[in-house]
Amino acid sequence: MITLYGFGTGFGLPEISPFVTKTEVQLKMAGLPYRKERAMPPASPKGQLPFIDDGGEAVADSTFIRAHIERRYGFDFDAGLSLAERAQAWAFERMIEHHLYWAVVGARWVDPVNFAKGPSHFFDGAPEHNREKLREDAQFRVAENYLLSGLGRHAPDDDVDLAVRSLFALSVQLGDKAYLMGNKPCGVDATAFGMLAGMLTPFFESGLRQRAEGFPNLTAYVDRMMDDYYPEFAWTPLRQAA
Repeated sequence: MITLYGFGTGFGLPEISPFVTKTEVQLKMAGLPYRKERAMPPASPKGQLPFIDDGGEAVADSTFIRAHIERRYGFDFDAGLSLAERAQAWAFERMIEHHLYWAVVGARWVDPVNFAKGPSHFFDGAPEHNREKLREDAQFRVAENYLLSGLGRHAPDDDVDLAVRSLFALSVQLGDKAYLMGNKPCGVDATAFGMLAGMLTPFFESGLRQRAEGFPNLTAYVDRMMDDYYPEFAWTPLRQAA
């Protein structure tokens, strides 16, 4: 039995982290039984979530977990894709994880209202005498990484404009298909779904979310993926939420 370590439910989502969502959806895609446990990043071999324990072997980082699943269980997440399509899927995954991710970070962690509503509660269980210091330090470190990513060097409206260009690329790629690469979900769909759901959850108000809602095929895609992989989760379809 594989054990998946993640943050757990929160922010109106079945899983707080887009990367843990990616791995969980890929485990479901592969049809592998697993159990899920809550953890915090310091418990991981790489200091980040997700990580898995597969028969005593710890594997960290969602991309390396995917490679582990493909190698150990012989499952090809991109079965049916041509070599060129596999390359395109990889390029979209990198855009999602290295560009759109930082836009989500900015909306959740740098915006003071959203930080107070969401990530600040990660520290609710800390000793009261240093709880606020921990919150301030964590927000400062994340904001510093956001700046180093490049996206945080721009004015708030400018960074959203850049993120929207990536959303436009995803919207064009999806078109009127059910999934990004065709009528069957593949590995990159787990990545895109996790990030888009994290961006579009009604829990947070942001300019980024408002602009993302302007892509009807992406909002329908998130609803479809949620129904496919988390049918038991109480998710209000984004069209109704809007």
